Amino acid sequence: MALPGMRPEHLSDVLGIQQKVLDTAHAFDVSRLLFLGSSCVYPKFAPQPISEDSLLTGLLEPTNDAYAIAKIAGILHVQALRRQYNRGYVSVMPTNLYGPGDNFDLETSHVLPGILHRMHLAKVAGAPSVELWGTGRARREFLHVDDAARACLYVLENYDAPEPVNIGTGSDLPIAELATVVADIVGYGGEIRWDTDKPDGTPSKRLDVSKLTGLGWRPTIDLRDGIEDLYRWARATGQLIAI
Repeated sequence: MALPGMRPEHLSDVLGIQQKVLDTAHAFDVSRLLFLGSSCVYPKFAPQPISEDSLLTGLLEPTNDAYAIAKIAGILHVQALRRQYNRGYVSVMPTNLYGPGDNFDLETSHVLPGILHRMHLAKVAGAPSVELWGTGRARREFLHVDDAARACLYVLENYDAPEPVNIGTGSDLPIAELATVVADIVGYGGEIRWDTDKPDGTPSKRLDVSKLTGLGWRPTIDLRDGIEDLYRWARATGQLIAI
C-alpha cells in the first residue's frame, strides 16, 4: 500500500512546472518574479513560530515531504538565479490559505474546506455527530486568499533579497477550536467526534511573520469573517454536496 503524501507526481509535476517558469522568465529577461512556496518546506518540529532561517534545519513532515522538497528546490533555484545573474526574483512562504476557489472534495481538500463541507453535510442530513480526522490538538494558522494576494504584491513592491519571506497572520489555533467555529458558522449543533487513527500531521505550524510586518504589511480579514465569506461562496456556487 502506498504511503500518504509519497506520490511521485507531487515531486515531478511541481518541479517541472516551476523549472519551466523560472528558466523561461530568465530567458526572456523578466526582471521581477515572485515564487510562491509553502510553509510545508519547514521541518516538522521547527521551533514556533517558524522563522525563515529554519529552512533545511530538520526532517520534513512525511505526509507532504515530496511536495516540500519540490518547493525547496524552487527557493534554491530563485537564489541561484539571483546570485549568478542578478535577477530580482523573490520567494514567499504562505501559511495555510483558504477562500473562494477552494477545493471542497471530501478526499483531497485541505483541513478548513474539508471540515466546512463535512459540517454542512451533517447539518443537511440532521446527523447527530460528525467525524473529523486526528485528535483536534494540532495547531494551524490560516490566511484568506485575498490577504495572501495583497501580501504577494506588497512583497514584490517592497522587498528584494535572496532570503524567503513568510506570509501569514502570526497566530494559530487548535483544529478542535477551528471545528467549533465552523460548526457555529454552519449552524451545526451535533457532536464533533475525532478519528484518532488518522494522522494529525505536523503538531504546530505558526509562522514568524516579523519580516513581513517589518516591511509594513498586515492582514485585514478576520478568520471568522473569512470563513463566513467562504461558506457563502461555496453555497452560492454549488461546491457543497447535499445528501
